[in-house]
Amino acid sequence: MNRLPLVDYLVLGEEPHLVANECTNCEARYFDRRNACAACGLQEFKPVDIARTGIVRSFTIVSFAAEGVKVPFVAAVVDCDGTSVRGNIINTPPDPEHIALGMAVRLTTVPVGTDASGVEAVGYGFEPVS
Repeated sequence: MNRLPLVDYLVLGEEPHLVANECTNCEARYFDRRNACAACGLQEFKPVDIARTGIVRSFTIVSFAAEGVKVPFVAAVVDCDGTSVRGNIINTPPDPEHIALGMAVRLTTVPVGTDASGVEAVGYGFEPVS
């Protein structure tokens, strides 16, 4: 099956991972395309692989969402070895008994849909480290 990442900064393969654009001057990291660094204004970036594991620094349990979006779900900010990554916490119940600040998590991929040609779109999330 042909698989495509849902976002440009998700790299699929044996060990899926995220890649950020790092400013060559101040080392600020961004997951989207930038014309210039928001921190220092420099216009040079280099790609850097982001750690596949991290710690939950902030989260919320979302109870209301757009039509068709299954709720509840957990939206979080994960510190991946110094890089803040936004993503959902998956593969665990979305309640305070199973999610906590400081919880260790790891990057995982999740299919988000398949088109009429059989191409699967793949997103990412974080799951608790057992």
